[in-house]
Amino acid sequence: MTARIKRGLGVTLGLSMAFLVACGDNPPTTDLEGYPAEEIYKRAEYEITQKDFGDAAFYFGEVERLYPYSDWAKRALIMQAFSYHRDRDYENARVSAQRFLDFYPADEDAAYAQYLLALSYYDQIDDIGRDQGLTFQALQALRVVIERYPDSEYARSAILKFDLAFDHLAGKEMEIGRYYLKHKHYTAAANRFRVVVEQFQTTRHTPEALHRLVESYLSLGFVEEAQTAAAILGHNYQSTEWYQDSYKLLTGQGLEPKVFENNWLGAVYRQMIRGEWL
Repeated sequence: MTARIKRGLGVTLGLSMAFLVACGDNPPTTDLEGYPAEEIYKRAEYEITQKDFGDAAFYFGEVERLYPYSDWAKRALIMQAFSYHRDRDYENARVSAQRFLDFYPADEDAAYAQYLLALSYYDQIDDIGRDQGLTFQALQALRVVIERYPDSEYARSAILKFDLAFDHLAGKEMEIGRYYLKHKHYTAAANRFRVVVEQFQTTRHTPEALHRLVESYLSLGFVEEAQTAAAILGHNYQSTEWYQDSYKLLTGQGLEPKVFENNWLGAVYRQMIRGEWL
């Protein structure tokens, strides 16, 4: 949250007592005609202090509805996005954040609006088994924060979350690959593990993916591919359990890790080990 927004939340002590008494702990007042924008805005801030984020979003929305194009409306829109997000109403949080970006793209709070937009996707990534559409959308929105607002206070957090979301996608590929491997669908399994090695090399799943490729290719009789996968694994992750398991599998069949460059893993070897970008 920007410093300006944080400062704004500190003014709730100046609330109109008449308005607070009128509303109290009752449901949001729907008839706000005649109340000044500042008073409605402060009522919304009060709801935040009470952690009634849904009510806060309502009041912020009323500020924008009753006083469109005012400075209060602009401030209320970004705070509405914040309130919806805290209320875990992610769809409406995205709507409010996007509207802020559409109306005020050059505002100092635009970076925060984009970050909230990204969080509204990211915070729904809670289970590898879920559909990955939200993960892709989170990655896209986080990338915008990183590239468009590199000097903002949100860029570092966006980078960390981007890496976690990227790792999440690799985890999904691994989950599917393990399923295929368990059911002896070796070609399908190898294809999933190949995606991890080629597209998600920077994630924590790469060592296991290489080992699973050794398992899959040995089962398919693709010996040179299995040996090459083990060689890459040994070069980059020799101290891991995955290399030890791969080494045992190969030596158990009278084989050893060895690079054969006439397959797709040979290209990966040249890229990862020699630094040759093909």
